[in-house]
Amino acid sequence: MLPLPESPPGPRHIGYARVSTDDQRLELQIDAMLKAGVDLEWIFTDKASGATVDRPGFVDCFRTLRQGDTLVVWKLDRLGCNLSQLLQTAERLEQKGVGCG
Repeated sequence: MLPLPESPPGPRHIGYARVSTDDQRLELQIDAMLKAGVDLEWIFTDKASGATVDRPGFVDCFRTLRQGDTLVVWKLDRLGCNLSQLLQTAERLEQKGVGCG
């Protein structure tokens, strides 16, 4: 686990970007999140298949999220590779009181 940056008070926009292969690039997703108002220090990334459950960047991202925050992703498929994973993630976010944008 990575040390987390100093957390400002109040709700935050936390970003998560993922690519599946080494020849894919994260920049397009990161640029979109920056334009949506996510600070670079709050964007977590992975180069891993969506089928992988314990992606380090997503684990750190989820650990960072707190009630009132909004998780920002470029596309829903960045959170998982199938409907079951997406529903589980949405349920976990709802339990934490986190929105998704």
